[in-house]
Amino acid sequence: MPGVDVQTGTFSPGKNQRGVSSAPVFSDAADGLLYGVDLPPSAEGSGVLLTADGGRYLGTLFGAQGHGEGELVFTTGMMGYQESLTDPSFAGQVLTFTYPLIGNYGIHAGASESAGVWPRGVVVRHAMHQPDHRHSIGKVEDLLRLHGVPGIEGIDTRAITRRVRELGTVLCVFGPESEEELLQQRLKHLTSPDLEDLVEQVSISSPVVLNPGALDALDHPLPRLGALDCGIKFNILRNLCLHFEVVWCPPETSFDVLVNEYQIDALFCSNGPGDPAHPGKATMARNT
Repeated sequence: MPGVDVQTGTFSPGKNQRGVSSAPVFSDAADGLLYGVDLPPSAEGSGVLLTADGGRYLGTLFGAQGHGEGELVFTTGMMGYQESLTDPSFAGQVLTFTYPLIGNYGIHAGASESAGVWPRGVVVRHAMHQPDHRHSIGKVEDLLRLHGVPGIEGIDTRAITRRVRELGTVLCVFGPESEEELLQQRLKHLTSPDLEDLVEQVSISSPVVLNPGALDALDHPLPRLGALDCGIKFNILRNLCLHFEVVWCPPETSFDVLVNEYQIDALFCSNGPGDPAHPGKATMARNT
């Protein structure tokens, strides 16, 4: 998880809060589009998605160049695709959108749930390449290219959804159709992302107070809350800052440090990606 970026960051939940004179600023996943960074080349041409149960689905590549691989999952929302793409809970997975048209209102500044795009691949029926919204700063493909995430469209997402519902966990890979033999080999040796410490990949690296000195409407100091980051979403942090002075912490932060150094009054532990029983940082958070 990228850290403070005072020059270009757009996420600052403590900004303009009562009693807060200086709030840290963090990067948003869409900041690169807002500030016009150069994007890497886009993927194009025929693609194929292969699943561990023998499924084969043809489509067209978009987004970043490369191969997508991971656990195949789906989301049913009609809106909120930017929030889903930037949700750390989807780390290690290939995200399928069941709604057939994704990207019609583009990508918006400040609408992300983190500083990154976490799925390792994106599957859609149709990706809108000419979004129509006055506040749009780019299209879904631009966001995927910015973060190096490949996508494939033209896929029968309804068939995939039914298959995932029947089988539960399904591993998959996708990439250029011309590399299907290579993709078969990658699929054969693919392991579950639950074996990785996904929480470590998405969590903040050091504690930071988001709204130091925050006051309530009567100018009383807000109680201090420790928020253990196992893949926390920006919107959770925004809402917590309305009621607490929030210390955003890595999941391995000890209870002694939280109580004695940061003097918290309460503790919150977020959800996140992967298996919570993984013997990594998720277990450290549980022990805290």
